[in-house]
Amino acid sequence: MADTMQFDLVSPERRLASVQAREVRIPGADGDLTAMPGHAPLITTLRPGILRIVKADGGSDDYAVTGGFAEISAAGTTLLAEEALPVAEVTPAIVKSFVARAEENLRAAKEAGHQDLVDDAAKLLADMVAMGDHIGIS
Repeated sequence: MADTMQFDLVSPERRLASVQAREVRIPGADGDLTAMPGHAPLITTLRPGILRIVKADGGSDDYAVTGGFAEISAAGTTLLAEEALPVAEVTPAIVKSFVARAEENLRAAKEAGHQDLVDDAAKLLADMVAMGDHIGIS
């Protein structure tokens, strides 16, 4: 088994990463997971959180993602993010805008009266706040 895999991180605006990686730590909607070379095939949705790429050279890069999909295979991993930014570029204003959008989604779900949508929106809001806390921006 190879000790690296191809990893690509793409958002609607741009390709953020295309590197050889030893592992990729992914904030999956059903829980965090680590993709490594030889991983069993899997497609998962993402929750807001921090994505960590452990590169072949031993360094790592962290990205804040707001959601999306990851496709993991034995050959590599591709992550299609709704929004993604290097953690170093995330400012308090950006986190505030993420939280404000999540609060608006929660308000709209409550007004619509659909409890399943309210639960999803409340979880999204909690994940956005937790992401800001994780990187030290509340």
